[in-house]
Amino acid sequence: MKKVFIILSICSVITACGGNSKTGSADSAAAANQTAKQQESSADTNANKIGTESSGASTDPGAKLIAASDCNTCHKVDVKVIGPAFKDVAAKYPATEANIDTLANKVIKGGKGHWGDIPMAAHPALSQDDAKQMVKFVLSLKK
Repeated sequence: MKKVFIILSICSVITACGGNSKTGSADSAAAANQTAKQQESSADTNANKIGTESSGASTDPGAKLIAASDCNTCHKVDVKVIGPAFKDVAAKYPATEANIDTLANKVIKGGKGHWGDIPMAAHPALSQDDAKQMVKFVLSLKK
């Protein structure tokens, strides 16, 4: 009986003193992950200081619409990809209401032939107002 009591006492002491190290490791790992997340969210990086967009792009509604759409798949600001660079479009078309309407319709309906043989995909789900905002932004990027 004494042996059983001693063995039970030793087991309870080992358990109370952290004999199960897996639980402690999981708790400390979770605490370390939480600390890392807090430090990451408050980190001050060069990208935050310098920025990766042009100065007006982040607040312009047309720029936000372009960023949320598939435009950047075929167009870049300075470089021809599949379609013309946005700055080349801005250089070709003055920012008149007639040009804004015409280009907004091309964005919605698609088109071919003005910049080469590769057609621009239609965007029929895009509203006329959103297309105009996008075109106004592109035309504001004069070289």
